[in-house]
Amino acid sequence: MQKTIFYISILLVVLGAHAKLLAQDQDFLQAKILNQKTGEPIIFATVRLIGKAKGVITNMDGSFRLPLSYLEVIDSIGVSSMGYEKKAFELKGLSYTDINILYLKPGIVSLDEAVVSAKKKRELSAKRIVRRAIENIVNNYPLQNFSAVGYYRDYQIKDDNYINLNEAILEVVDSGFDTDDEKESKVRIYDYRPNETFEQDEDSKVAYDYENHKKVIENAYLRGYGGNEFTILRIHDALRNYKINSYDFVNVMERDFIRNHSFKRENDIKQDGEELFAITFKQSMQPNNIIGKLYISKTDYAIHKLEYALYDDKRKVRKGQVSRHGIGFEVVFEIITEYKRKSEKMFPNYISFFNNFKVQKAPLFYVEKVYWNGSRGCFVVQFNDFVHEISGARARNYILTFRGKQITFGQMNVRGDKVELFPRKDDNFKNMVDTLYSPKYIGKKDVRLSLQVINIKNRARTSTVNEITYEAYKQYREFFVQEIKPNGSVLKDTLFMNKDRPIFQDQPMLKPDNFDEYWMNTPLQTIDE
Repeated sequence: MQKTIFYISILLVVLGAHAKLLAQDQDFLQAKILNQKTGEPIIFATVRLIGKAKGVITNMDGSFRLPLSYLEVIDSIGVSSMGYEKKAFELKGLSYTDINILYLKPGIVSLDEAVVSAKKKRELSAKRIVRRAIENIVNNYPLQNFSAVGYYRDYQIKDDNYINLNEAILEVVDSGFDTDDEKESKVRIYDYRPNETFEQDEDSKVAYDYENHKKVIENAYLRGYGGNEFTILRIHDALRNYKINSYDFVNVMERDFIRNHSFKRENDIKQDGEELFAITFKQSMQPNNIIGKLYISKTDYAIHKLEYALYDDKRKVRKGQVSRHGIGFEVVFEIITEYKRKSEKMFPNYISFFNNFKVQKAPLFYVEKVYWNGSRGCFVVQFNDFVHEISGARARNYILTFRGKQITFGQMNVRGDKVELFPRKDDNFKNMVDTLYSPKYIGKKDVRLSLQVINIKNRARTSTVNEITYEAYKQYREFFVQEIKPNGSVLKDTLFMNKDRPIFQDQPMLKPDNFDEYWMNTPLQTIDE
């Protein structure tokens, strides 16, 4: 039952292969990476500039863009993705004005290889492999200073369109995996900008509000970290934060991950010439269902990739729709983290954190004001739309109390967008009227007179008064590394981002001399999968 309470004195006011690029993309070569077998986009494929220690990651539609200036210093790019054969593409002959389509073949491990591999490692269970991988984090990931420069973005999706896209080039100065990331790591902002060519939706920009339920993640809680979306993203890297609580049900990875999940070995794969265990895991904790996957090196047990999705088993998606895991329920959140080898250690390649959320929308039908009409001896309730005559004329839909005692009505008149309420003239009514007209109370709000309006529909019967509705959105925060500096940052300034404040709010920005070597991999405006 929806209720509205008014406190009354005298007046109560309560794209395809040949799609042309937009003008702003003319400084970039743009392409899409697709599965050669199925034609589906390959999400988060790594695109490396051969001959340069830089690269970019494909978007959810498989697209990426490269500054045309790089075409003067490189001849080709190398494209790789987990489960696909790595391939090099020459840049000559590619179009500068169209979206180029490039294909990768799915990687295949032959039966003989799989059998031999299985015999070699048959004593190793999936759980044992994962345990060794976690125990070897200190050996496989950098313990010394390093920095990662890359493209950051946060955005939402509504009706398959990007909205509220914010982009930045950031440098993460990391003290190493044996330090507390949240306390010790520092972030420089090279550049930050809201991309105003994308639709702006003010309703979904508000902060999460679990007290009034204005904006929430269903069945989950997300700490705000002062509104800094990048800080929120970083804490959800369970590998980097393996010693502290990162997210449910990984929790503290070195302590809780194995006991909270069950594991299964899948067919081994090859990635960039290296053999990897493929381990799937799950855990059912009603009302949630967890599905994930790990890719772990067969030589040193380094974790190359962690995929983690949590579903809400009480919230089904629309009929005929399923997730990429074949699940017919709503995703609560999904996190994908990938690391790449460099200088004999594993360094971050990208992290993507996705969650659903809902925003409370303003009622379509509501009370605009309530006032006492002394000449007619009635209260007038004025709505923002015409009132349905039957529901609007039911006395039980108006609960008027004066000093804790309910006043009853003898007559109700529905007149378009107004309803007249004529109270019965008993002793309580006389006391109420005397109070309303008393000089002592004129202009005062606290007269202990209140009105609740419930269950009334508009004339079209499409809305109920003050009916609370929600609109669903998808939220993404992503960081794609373009360059790793294994020996740390070359910049020595102290202009670092305040992690407890939004990225766009009074933050220092500093563009290094080589700023033009990095770029924002802005996605296409519509999601074309």
